[in-house]
Amino acid sequence: MARGVGIIGAGPGVAALHLPTLARVGDAFRVVHVADGGSGRSAALAARVGARSSTGVDAIMADPEAEVVAICSPPAQHAAQIIAAVAAGKRAVFCEKPLGTTVAEAEEAVEACRRAGVPLIVGTNHYFDPAWGRAKHHLTVSGGPVVSISVTLALAPNARYHELVTELPASAAAGRGAPDLTRAAVAAGVVRQLLTGLAIHDLPLVRDLVPRFERVVFARALPPLGYAVGFVAGGVPVQLTTVMLPEGADTLWRIAVATASDRLDVSFPPPFVHAGGARVRVRAADGRDTIYAHDPGDGYVAEWRALAELLDAGLPVEYDELLDDARYALRLADAAAELIGAAA
Repeated sequence: MARGVGIIGAGPGVAALHLPTLARVGDAFRVVHVADGGSGRSAALAARVGARSSTGVDAIMADPEAEVVAICSPPAQHAAQIIAAVAAGKRAVFCEKPLGTTVAEAEEAVEACRRAGVPLIVGTNHYFDPAWGRAKHHLTVSGGPVVSISVTLALAPNARYHELVTELPASAAAGRGAPDLTRAAVAAGVVRQLLTGLAIHDLPLVRDLVPRFERVVFARALPPLGYAVGFVAGGVPVQLTTVMLPEGADTLWRIAVATASDRLDVSFPPPFVHAGGARVRVRAADGRDTIYAHDPGDGYVAEWRALAELLDAGLPVEYDELLDDARYALRLADAAAELIGAAA
């Protein structure tokens, strides 16, 4: 029987991503409740799936049909809402990235789940993408050590993709004006926020390859909104580059891993678009060019399937891995922000 899901959050991401994804796993989950933070948008979203709606978190925590809570609220609320869900006796928690805005918050949230034995999944859809498993397999069997990693994002406005998959108008996802990146404190804050809210999609994949974070080498904010950050992990240089352009071309989202013998590129589809998995290509030093077959499955569905498996099969939850992912990202973000601030 499908388990009831209560969604905390009613923004464009819920409309464009989580409701369509949960509809694709309807044999395992069904949306029974949607709560907003005061915007009033939950009523329309809940009506789309025949669910209840409310404002705040109290009603959803008290709803016995909402066995599973999906936390899709602003990041500053994630840790407290995970802890509240555990206290309310929920059977499982799905939380969007990040687990918390500080290491202490993430640790408290994960430990609450661990003590209660509540399964927890973090929405790192790129990590769950079947293409990443294929890429990791290649890196494992190729024998060449990783010598560098780069993650490159050129992002079109999210509203372009929201409009493709939901009836929400673009104005519902409209952003604020560009921040003044000439002010060091502002630039440091922006880069930290982008690293914990955007780069965090791929940092679990980076940590998969180079788990020991050492130091940030350079960090700066890129206008109108973006960042360039270089760091060293396990002796391997890693570069993260992102720029958001208001009138930019369609999204480019790519991880490139260079080894001693080849270069592997993993190109992910734009966010919010249900277009199957990433594309994987390997260029060998001897000129061979291998393009792997495209997998129709994607990480959005796979992460919810993973949660269903934790509930159904009673598999152990990788609490330590979740916590180490959070520590890795938050320590990187703190170090990058500190470096930018110190340059003032």
